[in-house]
Amino acid sequence: MTTLTRDDAATAGASRTVTGLLLALLSAVTFGLSGALARGLLDTGWTPGSVVLVRIGLAALVVAPFGYVALRGRWDLLRANRGLVLVYGLLAVAGAQFCYFSAVGYVQVGPALLIEYTAPAAVVVWLWLRHGERPGALTLVGAGLAALGLVLVLDLVSGAELNVAGVLWALGAMVGCAVYFVISADEDNGLPPLALAAAGLVIGGLSLGLLGLVGLLPMTATTQDVTMAGSSVAWWVPLVLLGLVTAAIAYVSGIAASRRLGSRVASFVALTEVVMGVLWAWLLLDELPRPVQLVGGLLIMAGVVAVKLGERSVPTTPELPA
Repeated sequence: MTTLTRDDAATAGASRTVTGLLLALLSAVTFGLSGALARGLLDTGWTPGSVVLVRIGLAALVVAPFGYVALRGRWDLLRANRGLVLVYGLLAVAGAQFCYFSAVGYVQVGPALLIEYTAPAAVVVWLWLRHGERPGALTLVGAGLAALGLVLVLDLVSGAELNVAGVLWALGAMVGCAVYFVISADEDNGLPPLALAAAGLVIGGLSLGLLGLVGLLPMTATTQDVTMAGSSVAWWVPLVLLGLVTAAIAYVSGIAASRRLGSRVASFVALTEVVMGVLWAWLLLDELPRPVQLVGGLLIMAGVVAVKLGERSVPTTPELPA
């Protein structure tokens, strides 16, 4: 009976991991689509602030009813976690977006993305310092491979001049990204993933709207048709896709993945978002990835595998007998 119980537990754990990986990849694929969709809107005169506000606002409208149902009247969960939800909405949702778009006002998109996606390393350090989860050798190797892969995918080997203000804004985006992974993986708060996603999107949308009202985030929009994959489409098509696919689905699947994988592994799998962004740009914008970028993608995947193997190899402290 004991053997069967352990086998069942191992099977359930393996199934949970596989599901988590699939959800994490879904989140990366949908998040990665946002850049190609937004590019078309930006080329027609939309400002980054207006695109992000519409994206998060639409996602909030879609996810909020599901979050309401998921709570099942347990409003005490929101009250008990109001600080955590506020931090999630301000930093993980609105803060990361605002800081990133502020960074690209000073530095190139590639360096800004690379700095932001050092978030997995920040998560490893946070878990080490805060919870004593010391990373193993394989985890460190995986982090190095993933970082090298990002350099190749973003084609930064030729070097790029960095502006101090831009670097600081990008580091702010990195903090928001790391907060997203850490809070999304926290199951102790009792909040259903849909409720957390809905609350974060609502708070993020309201905060971005406030930034627009006070003039810190320029808001400009047009109704000009957008060119995608060589065809002209109505301006609202990429907006709907941005809100429903790249935000609503991406945030919910990302939180669900973090609950199953833990913040460390989920954050490294999310690095594939950069690879997905390159592929979507190839399909929709005809920006064909170079061989060096494909090699970078392979290194990122190798880094993810190393991190997962490293997590399994970290020894746990044996429980002392009573």
